[in-house]
Order: sequence, then C-alpha cells, then structure tokens
Amino acid sequence: MNRTSVIPHFSGSYVEARQQFLDAAACRRATTQSFVLPHYTGALGERLSIDTASLGAADADRMLILSSGTHGPEGFCGSGCQVATLHDDDLIARLDKSGIALLLIHAVNPYGFSHLQRTNQDNVDLNRNHIDFDAPLPANDAYAEIDPLVLPDAWPPSQEHERALGGYIARHGMPAYHRALSGGQYAMPGGMFYGGRAPTWNNRTMRTILRAHAARMKQVAWIDAHTGLGPRGHGEKIYAGRNVSADLARARSWWGADVFAPFDDESESPVVSGPVASIAYDECPDTALGLIALEFGTLPFDEMIYRLRARHWLLRHPDAPAAQRHAILRQIRDAFYCDHDEWKGAVWAQTRVALVQALTGLANA
Repeated sequence: MNRTSVIPHFSGSYVEARQQFLDAAACRRATTQSFVLPHYTGALGERLSIDTASLGAADADRMLILSSGTHGPEGFCGSGCQVATLHDDDLIARLDKSGIALLLIHAVNPYGFSHLQRTNQDNVDLNRNHIDFDAPLPANDAYAEIDPLVLPDAWPPSQEHERALGGYIARHGMPAYHRALSGGQYAMPGGMFYGGRAPTWNNRTMRTILRAHAARMKQVAWIDAHTGLGPRGHGEKIYAGRNVSADLARARSWWGADVFAPFDDESESPVVSGPVASIAYDECPDTALGLIALEFGTLPFDEMIYRLRARHWLLRHPDAPAAQRHAILRQIRDAFYCDHDEWKGAVWAQTRVALVQALTGLANA
C-alpha cells in the first residue's frame, strides 16, 4: 500500500466502515467471523455486529490485537486504521516474517458506532462494564448529585443550570467533578458513564473472541483505538492493564516510556472501573500481557464533555425536534472523528508506529 493513500480507508458511516473492513479482510485472505447483535438494528436499519479478522500461523504463540469502536463513534478512527493495516503490504510482511498472529476486532460497540453514541444499546459505557459483577459494585455516590446538573430538563442548559454546575465544581474541585462524572457509576441506568449491573452482550462476546483466539498465547500485545482526549491529532499511549509493575514495565518496554498510567495521574484519561482490555487477565491467565489504549485528541476536554452531555440529553429526550437532534448528532460525530485528511494521516502514522513497536516487542520477548 502507498502510505500516502490511507485517506480512502476511513469511512463516513458504520455501514461503510464494516463493508470496507470485510472487503479488506477478504482481499488479504484473512479468516473472518461475525457476531451479530440480536434484537437491534443500526441507524439505517442495517445489521449490527462485532467482526473479527485474523492472520498468522495456526501454531503462533504470540499475538497482536488491534480493536476499534469501544465507544461507538470512536470506531471511525479505529476502523480506518484497521482497514489500512490490512492493505499495508510491508506491515503484513513483517507480521509473516515474525510468526506473530494478528487479530483485528472491528466495532466493539456496533450500536453506538451506528447511532453515534458513546454508550451501547443498554446505555452502558463498555470501559466501565468489564468488572467482577460477583463482587460489590464500585461506589460513586457523588454522581447522583451532579446528574441533574449535567443533564438538565432542557437543552442547551440555562445560565442558571451552568452556574449551579460551576458552584458544584467550586465547592468540590475539578478533579472531584471529573471523578464523579466519568469514573463510572452503577446506580443510575439512565445516567452518564453507566457501567451496568451485569456483563453486556458486548462484554460476553469479547470474552468469547479472546478465549477462541488468545487464551493459548504466551504473549499478547493489545492496542485499543480511542479518540477524544488530548491535543488534536496526538496519540497518547495510555496503559490499560492492572496496577502491576511488571505489566506496566512490559508495556513501556514495547511502546516507550511515554506509556502513561491513569492511576499515576499521568494521563489525560481518568481511572476507569472496567476497561475492555482488562478481560485479558481473566481469559488469558497464563499470558504475558501488554495492554494500551491509543487515544487520539480531537477537542478540548470541556468541549468534549459538553457535547457528551448534549448527546446523553438526547437519549432522555427522543422526541426532540429533528433539527436539534441532527445538530447534536453532527456535533458528537465531529467530537470523535476529525474528518480531515491531515488528522487521518497523523492518526494512521502513529497507529502504524505502535503496531511496528508491538511486533518488535513481541518478537524480542
């Protein structure tokens, strides 16, 4: 693939992205599998599914995973990078030479991808859902107080509502507000950053995929593609594993010293309760893991939160006027996907570097 021709691999809708992914996988003669989401359809009436494409020797004992679409419209970015990966002859040749298997997981949250919402069909934030539901649910008592402040009855919020929210922040501090809002909550199913009361279909399906492909591997490097936080076009490498020094050291040995750990207050990302990649500890207990999220910046944090609030308000008000609905959906798409050639080029270039770094790390492990 000519590396300057990456732009066509990015799509404008979930339907187009899925077709591009499946077509690229077929051209590369990858093994594919589709896991159809039951009982729901997409924004255009289409079938929704998590799709996988795998390459590599059947006896490979090391695997590189690239996943996309954990938070719905983040899938525009991740899908484009996955399609570009399948079209990259040099990258695939490196993979073949190393004997490392490749697993691409397309659209972890197909409903959110199609309907342009961060949460899934159950209003669950998937990076808060992968927890031990047999244990007591994580507590976040502060969320109940801010829910009516961030999600008023009318949108846009009145000056009075914004002053009330500002008052909360003044009393408790911005870090406490961010923890209360985005750390994850399990008490209000209609609220923001809801983690659910049980494993979602997405959770169960991802575990099935991981058991089938990765459980027997000696080493796994997993990159989960995200967008939203940080400087526009910059890909922050966020450690996605447990607070285990050996695992963090492994991730930094593969991807560099600039792998930031949220629990050390180094990252743009908050500490979250149940990230998707954490299931690797359950499903691959004997595997040496390197887990990161690659987060590409789009908008300033406060603007991103404002647009997420608007989109969630729309979930609570499905009877909103068509013009308002269209405007909010357009704003949330733009918040997660910068539909500009320069941004797409920067995103793919940094993803490709991370993939090569992972292959090198796995080869030398």
